[in-house]
Amino acid sequence: MENKITTAVINFFIRAIVGMVLIFFINQYVLPSDSSINVGLNAVSFLTSGTLGIPGVCLLYGIMCYRIL
Repeated sequence: MENKITTAVINFFIRAIVGMVLIFFINQYVLPSDSSINVGLNAVSFLTSGTLGIPGVCLLYGIMCYRIL
């Protein structure tokens, strides 16, 4: 039981850190600096990327694209 919880917490933090690094990389090097599609590095993006992983990062950018329509 304890091993499953530890594994789940470690997986969450690994996904969250990878997601935040991916968001930072996309904001800095892929999108132009004056773009309105940039996703912020905050608690909501941390929780979303930690829970959903890379699809969560795609979801955040999809929401930002939908917002500018």
